[in-house]
Amino acid sequence: MKVRRHHLPEADRPGPPEGSRGRSAGPRPDPAVFLPGQGRAALRCAVPLPLRMLPPRGWGRGGGGVAARCVPSLSALSEVLRLEQNRRTGIVFPLQKLARCLAPGVDTARFSLFQPGLAALQRAEGLFRSDRGHAIDYVSSAVRMDHVPPPDLPEVCFIGRSNVGKSSLIRALFSLSPEVEVRVSKTPGHTKKMNFFKVGKYFTLVDMPGYGYHAPKDFVEMVEAYLQERHNLKRTFLLVDGVVGLQKTDHIGVEMLEEFGIPYVMVLTKIDRASRGVLLRNVLEIQDYVKEKTHGCFPQLFLVSSLEFSGVHLLRCFVAHVTGNLSTVESS
Repeated sequence: MKVRRHHLPEADRPGPPEGSRGRSAGPRPDPAVFLPGQGRAALRCAVPLPLRMLPPRGWGRGGGGVAARCVPSLSALSEVLRLEQNRRTGIVFPLQKLARCLAPGVDTARFSLFQPGLAALQRAEGLFRSDRGHAIDYVSSAVRMDHVPPPDLPEVCFIGRSNVGKSSLIRALFSLSPEVEVRVSKTPGHTKKMNFFKVGKYFTLVDMPGYGYHAPKDFVEMVEAYLQERHNLKRTFLLVDGVVGLQKTDHIGVEMLEEFGIPYVMVLTKIDRASRGVLLRNVLEIQDYVKEKTHGCFPQLFLVSSLEFSGVHLLRCFVAHVTGNLSTVESS
């Protein structure tokens, strides 16, 4: 069967480098302007307050080598549980905390479809923590399907625009195993190949090249072949910049996943760089887009910050769930 090729345009303008701590360049969107149909009455946050930015504790000390990197404190659930309740909720369930800005009576069902309990979060964390009997390893890189590892384990892949923070997020997911080397570059489009990471005997995680700005020339052929032929692929994680929201290039990525019938979920990155009003507006816009324009997308969005580890614990749990490594997911 001949498959229609997707032509991916370059992004209108690249944001700041993935490793940068600054806010995205360009004019800041007006936080008081919200979706048509949503209405300002849907919000009770009159003046959105900027999300507090915290340094990545213990990250990269001693020159940034593998041996020198410490495990950031908030990457461990046990450390998050020491925080006061409001801060703890913001780290583990950032979307749930954001829903508190909605006016009473607004439907919040899509804000809490996946809300695991503590036991499930702890079991999922154990999968991302390597030990003597549970190795987490970089396996290989590939540009063609005849070079990829055998499809022996359930698999998930992470894909998104160049400079969306994909490699930084994967590094945060694996932060409890600092010996796992996930390269994060300040140059957009650094990932040019499919990079495979094996998590013990449980699943494989794939870091895909970014599309749009600085995408590899053979990106379309590489990704289309992977999506069509990788039958052990359980879920694709489509990353969207939480500061600027869904862009034209992201729509192309959605169309590709929809055409091939690939189940996927949207993840909003860099939420520490967005004001609360801008973030909520982007969430509402994307929720409406998912409801009206998609069929294979999980209706709940996942919000993450690779610096503050907000949403990272929940995302680990969702990965463990979709790869069949949590027998049950108890609600919190």
